[in-house]
Amino acid sequence: MAAARPSPTAAKDNRNPLAERVRPQEFDQIIGQESLLAPDAPLPRMVARDDYASFILWGPPGSGKTTIASCIAARTRHPFQAFSAVLSKIGEVRELMVAANGRHQSSGEKTLVFIDEIHRFNKAQQDAFLPYVESGAVVLIGATTENPSFEVISALLSRCHVFVLKPLGRVETMAILRRALNTLPTPPEMAEEALELLAEQAGGDARKALNDLELVCHYAGGAKGVDAALVARAITGKVAPYDKRGEQHYNTISVFQKAIRGSDAQAALYWLARMLAGGEDPLYITRRLVRIASEDVGLADPQAIVQAMAVRDAVHFLGMPEAGVALSQLTVYLATAPKSNALEVAYDQAREDAGKTGHLEVPLAVRNAPTKLMRQLGYGREYRYSHDYDNHYSYQKYFPQAMAEKTYYQPSRFGFEKEIAKRLAWWQGLKERQLQEEGVAENGRQQPRAASADGS
Repeated sequence: MAAARPSPTAAKDNRNPLAERVRPQEFDQIIGQESLLAPDAPLPRMVARDDYASFILWGPPGSGKTTIASCIAARTRHPFQAFSAVLSKIGEVRELMVAANGRHQSSGEKTLVFIDEIHRFNKAQQDAFLPYVESGAVVLIGATTENPSFEVISALLSRCHVFVLKPLGRVETMAILRRALNTLPTPPEMAEEALELLAEQAGGDARKALNDLELVCHYAGGAKGVDAALVARAITGKVAPYDKRGEQHYNTISVFQKAIRGSDAQAALYWLARMLAGGEDPLYITRRLVRIASEDVGLADPQAIVQAMAVRDAVHFLGMPEAGVALSQLTVYLATAPKSNALEVAYDQAREDAGKTGHLEVPLAVRNAPTKLMRQLGYGREYRYSHDYDNHYSYQKYFPQAMAEKTYYQPSRFGFEKEIAKRLAWWQGLKERQLQEEGVAENGRQQPRAASADGS
């Protein structure tokens, strides 16, 4: 249902939760969003002129999105309607849009429509807003905790400015708590440590901090002094804020991999614990670790992929919570292993060339020849079976005949890749010796010869 314009006395109704009673009525009362709400910033200028373009407020829970909309509702001369994408039906929103369109056509008046948690509307539902936003009949004010780039359709997003709200810090949250205490008829004396604990437990969410404060005051039962121990007893079972499907999921797995790549085992363990505490799928984390074993460690430590696959089996076998230790083992192993992305670079370069030269044929000498016809056509002719030669090596060209030979893989100077570099150099030396002896140019046009390579 559409929400009515808030009355000036609504915030003072003692029947409302504390978070509603102390909700700021003006921008200058909002704590923690000073840059966004500076007088010369775009949003306050729109409010001052009462002339709006559609915009989306993007920020974490309890950062002030609904409060900003409430302040706008209290000041604007335009019709204002508020919806929650969780509670409202799209049919109700469409009815409002049609009414707003009629109002706009008859009087030119715009309607401000605030949709909280707009990301909860699907693509088809969001499409319904477009004609009215485009015509100017509706000024859309959306609020979301999710990245609009992923959760708001591009056609709608392109017509909206995005204002980003920052999560509240400990100092800002404590300031909000102190202000709320001063509104209580008989506020308890809160120790500084108690306020700090409330702020820490809130995790940047002002609404949670205020709800917790209200709970603590009820729990205190009229006690004059409230210390950190009382707060700890009143507030239990804090759930780590973690969205397994939203942007936080991708941000967290990103910092996790980057910490491992940066060889910071301690930070990597912290983010692993954050993900597991938030209910992340341990197999998803394992798949990422297997990828890291190749992408960021590779042949600098060939045991990395062995460890990763062993932990994969352990996660399947143990399940959670026991698998957390196995994941920690692999996390520390990969973070402390020597690093090399030489394999990833080599594969990317080879893939690019493959895309450009996919029409080139396999050289005849190295084609398989299982039939008489294929042998008659020259398949496998003059192939040199490596094991028949000294050092089990005899050079021949394996790249397409029309393509120059290339070097993709360049081992790093770390870990086992130092040994691989020696091996590559040895094989290259055999190749150069053979080409020199046979008088064959580097372009691979070799003269038939059965002599073995001299590896001495």
